[in-house]
Amino acid sequence: MRKLATLLLAAGMVFGATGSASAIDFKAKGQWIMSSDYGKYGNFRDQYGYNGSEDAFEARQRVRLQLNAAASESLSGTVYFEIGDTIWGRADQGGALGTDGKIVEVKRAYLDWVVPNSTLKIRMGLQGVALPAFTTNASQILDDDVAGITATYGFNENIGLTALWARPFNDNTADRYLDNVDMFALLLPMAFDGFRITPWISYAMVGKDNFGGEITRDPDTGLPVSATLTAPGIAGVSANPVINGLTPAVALTGKPRTKGYAYGNLYYAGLTGEITAADPFRFAWDANYGAFETGNKAFDRAGWYVSALAEYKTDWVTPGIYGWYSSGDDGNAKNGSERMPSLNANGNNEFSTFASNGNPYIGRENVISRNLIGTWGVGVRAKDISFLEGLSHTLRVNYFQGTNDTKMAKYITGRNGFDDPFRAPFRAWPDGSFNAGGDGLYLTKNDKAVEIGLANTYQSYENLKMYAEMDYVAAVFDNKTWRTNTGSRPG
Repeated sequence: MRKLATLLLAAGMVFGATGSASAIDFKAKGQWIMSSDYGKYGNFRDQYGYNGSEDAFEARQRVRLQLNAAASESLSGTVYFEIGDTIWGRADQGGALGTDGKIVEVKRAYLDWVVPNSTLKIRMGLQGVALPAFTTNASQILDDDVAGITATYGFNENIGLTALWARPFNDNTADRYLDNVDMFALLLPMAFDGFRITPWISYAMVGKDNFGGEITRDPDTGLPVSATLTAPGIAGVSANPVINGLTPAVALTGKPRTKGYAYGNLYYAGLTGEITAADPFRFAWDANYGAFETGNKAFDRAGWYVSALAEYKTDWVTPGIYGWYSSGDDGNAKNGSERMPSLNANGNNEFSTFASNGNPYIGRENVISRNLIGTWGVGVRAKDISFLEGLSHTLRVNYFQGTNDTKMAKYITGRNGFDDPFRAPFRAWPDGSFNAGGDGLYLTKNDKAVEIGLANTYQSYENLKMYAEMDYVAAVFDNKTWRTNTGSRPG
């Protein structure tokens, strides 16, 4: 009898130093942030303090330590540790008396190398990945740390190509099978004199067991009465393309896959750029489209987002005007969502520092939303105002309004078919209440908000910066839309 031999091939890379090898030069740098802030909601929620889990005044800190090991110009490794965020006095974050806490995290850990005799650069490992954004400087789709491989090639001094494979999630469910999310992207950055543009496309395969759910049904009626996620640890804020923008407490009314489908399909395309030919005038734009196909129409989502910025730089101030528009849900819960899906838009949105995920440090934010999906708005700002050396200011005023149909809000509150199984993917809060200060508010066409903010920065030493910010957000919600069966409403 013939024996069949199976050959297993494994490919890997090792980077390090041995006793006989030349020494590797290690360099360290870091960032220390100490922050204290006071914030309080008026009518957003009937409670004391900032939100349901934080006091009105809090002090906190964060330390980031980066170690770079360079073997040569063509080979290096980086590890990036983060200690915190630590709220002073909080035991589980190492801030209580004694200050002992297991709060050291590996934020990034990657290897950089250049393919020999070429201009192809490879980065592999835990790394920061941000899709292009020229207006807000923060992608509304993906801007976060993720495990993957990035390859960058320059055709010439004007045109390059970037290819990406990232694995945001895998092996996080109980059975650890078909729960992976694998994302692929191609970016074509082009830079010419006075003009830059980056077209890009992306595709992600989402395993059918990645965001499943368990349902409890009424034994008499068969209607769903409660549900829980099987993988709550990975269904965090804005992490799930099925229920983008909703909190981990969202109750699914069933798995977002129908029988026979192993993977869902997540598509993206974008065209971003800027024109600086008329310097000091600058015009920038972002245009994105995304769609998620699950095989179950009620769980599908597809939408688009555009933004534009015009600004004029002078010696002492850069005034600018900007605006954005994103598609929102229609009034039919059975045909899925018309909002653009998002993996994790965690970058600092330069349009808004307080209302929508823009604080560059560790202050509290996201009063309106973590991203701009499902809203439209306009804003004006005066950036980098400076009369004294080392001291600068930025003043901004923003207007927000939702693009979601008011009928969809009635599914959230339970006024339109309280037991309708199709409303769960749209619910931000199981009891229909608002979660101000959390993942964000679900704004309809009848809901609006205004943000006013002043940020001040003082560079006292070369490596010491002081930052002070004051913000105010006022929101108005439509009473007819949001009044629940119990008569409660936000605002």
